[in-house]
Amino acid sequence: MIQEDLFKKLIAHCKEYGFIFQSSEIYDGLSAVYDYGQNGVELKNNIKEYWWKAMVMLNEEVVGIDSAIFMHPTVWKASGHVDAFNDPLIDNKDSKKRYRADVLIEEHIEKIKAKISKEVDKAAKRFGDSFDEQMFISTNPRTQKYNQQIEEISTRFIKSLEEENFEDIRNIIIENEIVCPVSGSKNWTDVRQFNLMFDTKLGSLAEGANTIYLRPETAQGIFVNYLNVQKTGRMKLPFGIAQIGKAFRNEIIARQFIFRMREFEQLEMQYFIKPGEEEKWFDIWKEKRMKWHQAMGFAPEMYKFHEHDKLAHYAKAAFDIEYKFPFGFKEIEGIHSRTDFDLSQHQKFSGKKMQYFDNETNESYVPYVVETSMGLDRTFLTILSSAYREEKLENETRIVLSIPEPLAPIKLAVFPLIKKDGLPELAKEIMDKLKYDMNCHYEEKDSIGKRYRRHDAIGTPFCITVDHESKENNTVTIRYRDTMKQERVPIEKLQNIIKEKIDLKILLEKL
Repeated sequence: MIQEDLFKKLIAHCKEYGFIFQSSEIYDGLSAVYDYGQNGVELKNNIKEYWWKAMVMLNEEVVGIDSAIFMHPTVWKASGHVDAFNDPLIDNKDSKKRYRADVLIEEHIEKIKAKISKEVDKAAKRFGDSFDEQMFISTNPRTQKYNQQIEEISTRFIKSLEEENFEDIRNIIIENEIVCPVSGSKNWTDVRQFNLMFDTKLGSLAEGANTIYLRPETAQGIFVNYLNVQKTGRMKLPFGIAQIGKAFRNEIIARQFIFRMREFEQLEMQYFIKPGEEEKWFDIWKEKRMKWHQAMGFAPEMYKFHEHDKLAHYAKAAFDIEYKFPFGFKEIEGIHSRTDFDLSQHQKFSGKKMQYFDNETNESYVPYVVETSMGLDRTFLTILSSAYREEKLENETRIVLSIPEPLAPIKLAVFPLIKKDGLPELAKEIMDKLKYDMNCHYEEKDSIGKRYRRHDAIGTPFCITVDHESKENNTVTIRYRDTMKQERVPIEKLQNIIKEKIDLKILLEKL
């Protein structure tokens, strides 16, 4: 299936089956803002639980907090967001559309990489088993030329970003004949900066200030509470503080469904360490976080690390975990070595000491930080993208979401075969016993086949059917989503059979 078509189907599927709706849809919606429906919120909550238990429950030295969205405006001055949280934007004069200049250039580089892949595929077919991909890429004149183009554009682009040379960024777009995706023209404006923070008004603040910001990240709520947590929890280095929360960015070119939104949710952990140990802990958390994603059982080749060429103002090192969406490899989580930048800045701007007293060395110092920052909405999209498939059966096409059982929105669907003869009553009795342990759904409308298909599309891993035989010998038919296999099991064993397969412990033990 063409990837663009797959993505369109995925978006339509999310609405049809109650995962994601356009926000304020009855008023024609709000751009790049989405609501999670009845099945979407269940999957979202399950992802959060998986992350929280993996991060806080399995790491004794990591604790959680929940900081406020509203923060004193000086927080964002200290963090650098007021002065440096900008995107380079460029407009196309013909389409009147606005784009991030860096994204246009990165997408152009990806197109060149696609040309290399095309050359490799053609050569692989020509040479067969004797084909050496690396040798071909390094010696073939076409692939050498493409790699040289990538190197030249990347080097120049990084230099221009670091120097904030917006004129040269525009020149890169012009010289490489990068066109507007809508109009197809090269009629571009100058590149200019745009701050991504939303501001709002709050009653009265100290010093007469009344302009505050919706937080563009959750990390600062952790940093300003670092001392509170350290002292009240009697924490010793190294230790971490985890948080799940909403963040807000005024994305001008928000697109690709829930991948880039103006209101989104982050799962972040800041790990406080002794200066000099940052490389060791950076590598540890980098591997831990990749393991968390791959434990869900999707194809490992769908994930990769990407090292940042241009580091943020606070970072010493930065890697992204990228997932291969239908629109290409994109970031879902960042692992950053933030040094002591944040705590030192807050110490400077607040006048409060943010130092840690080390009893072992009898010295005080500002801790360094290794951060893991995951986008919940993006992770949600990775699961749907990996789980969605269309299967050709004898007389139909089956759409199924093979979501890992512990994360599935609905764990069990209970069906009476028909709506009489006491079968609905027995089905509801079974559901009443199981609903304390798992999210169950009762359904009696339509044929059994249609009910199976509906729950395949939702991702429900188990369906049980109550029939006349159930009344005679206390057994039901359990049907498995991925294999469509059916088996007869005693009602009394249902709870243990299903609980064992939906336990988050299955994923957590892989870590």
